Amino acid sequence: MGSLQAAFLPAWNHHRRRRQPPIKGETCVALTKQGRSFLSSLAISSGDSAIANRLIKKFVASSPKSVALNALSHLLSPRNSHSHLSSLALPLYMKITEATWFNWNSKLVADLIALLDTQGRRKESKTLISDAVSKLKLRERDLAQFYCNLVESHSKHNSKQGFDDSYARLCELVCNSSSAYVKRQGYKSMVSSLCEMGELGEAESVMEEMRMKGLKPSLFEFRSMVYGYGRLGLFEDMERMVLEMEKEGLEIDTICSNMVLSSYGAHNALYQMVPWLQRMKNLGIPFSIRTFNSVLNSCSMIMSMLQDRDAFPLSIVELNEILKGEEALLVKELAGSSVLDEAMEWDALEAKLDLHGMHLASAYLIMLQWIEEMKCKFKDEEHVVPAQMTIVCGSGKHSQDRGESPVKHLVKEMMFRLKSPMKIDRKNNGCLIAKGKVLKNWVCLLREENASFDDVYGEQS
Repeated sequence: MGSLQAAFLPAWNHHRRRRQPPIKGETCVALTKQGRSFLSSLAISSGDSAIANRLIKKFVASSPKSVALNALSHLLSPRNSHSHLSSLALPLYMKITEATWFNWNSKLVADLIALLDTQGRRKESKTLISDAVSKLKLRERDLAQFYCNLVESHSKHNSKQGFDDSYARLCELVCNSSSAYVKRQGYKSMVSSLCEMGELGEAESVMEEMRMKGLKPSLFEFRSMVYGYGRLGLFEDMERMVLEMEKEGLEIDTICSNMVLSSYGAHNALYQMVPWLQRMKNLGIPFSIRTFNSVLNSCSMIMSMLQDRDAFPLSIVELNEILKGEEALLVKELAGSSVLDEAMEWDALEAKLDLHGMHLASAYLIMLQWIEEMKCKFKDEEHVVPAQMTIVCGSGKHSQDRGESPVKHLVKEMMFRLKSPMKIDRKNNGCLIAKGKVLKNWVCLLREENASFDDVYGEQS
């Protein structure tokens, strides 16, 4: 514990400046079915510590390692759906440490320390820090990684005091180390956590210090800066960072582009998204599912339409007639991408459309494109008719409400309203299936009723 109370090097004080309010983007860890049942039981115990301890003991004893750690990770997440139970994270962790399968994990401990700090439980958090330092003090890399994890965890919880303390300690380790690995990992975590805390000026100072010490900032640091400025709506600085990346010879890729698009979307700057998507096309930067998610989650008209499951358009033609302005332009840019092709498989045995990873609006647009694609493929006699057609929606395992898949509900509603022969697969309730020839007949009927996709958008460049 004494090592944590040592004075820190004043040479690093220039990194500690005025703090800007952060914009958090942390997502909640999805619970397993067993974990959800366990936390529900804890909630019913109404604060009775004896009952809670018995439930925790029983849960850890009867659960596989992955289930127990999943429940703990959920409680440690800054945005979990059981925040009223977060005080039980420590007793759950302590019981898990007694399991035969338990292996000490610095990331898990760092997350727990950060949570305890936000709860004002400084004594417990200091004890965990002291134990970790004692365990790792002779292994410099591992000790540095622990403090990297700690500053990142504190930043995600927006814990000022804990962040300042762990940041100062990490700075000391980086300054005193002769290891290039320790310096590189330390700087990486310092830049990303400062960006998470909204301290972008300080993060830039750290990057400049890296250069002075002969360490060239990597793509990771630049991405952190781009997203950090973007989340705060500081678009000029975000675009300046993109230019600096290019000057450093770092390629603007899909990940970086998605960060830019997500930033524009978070501040309702749809007018900025259209030229960025066009730039991606001109530079040959491929769109991804996350590109679709970032753009379409920001389209308020589309998101609003999807709330009324009985009224949203069932074809690209209908959608195009309703959308106006930037949303219409954004859909046009997305519709010309290769994301649908990458989500599809087609052979004699099975044609499959995989919607995994797609948010609701993305799955909706892809489904509309898929219907048009089916019309084209079944019209072309050269394309083989698969024995089976499958749409993989997922069963909700990764949804916040585990087991409830919004995408599956959407697809079922679309298929029902379109009188499609596709039904839930009895062997896998995360899929819809139909015989290929039966689906072909249905698609042919649709083709006769609706205008084709090409009539609306023409040839995409």
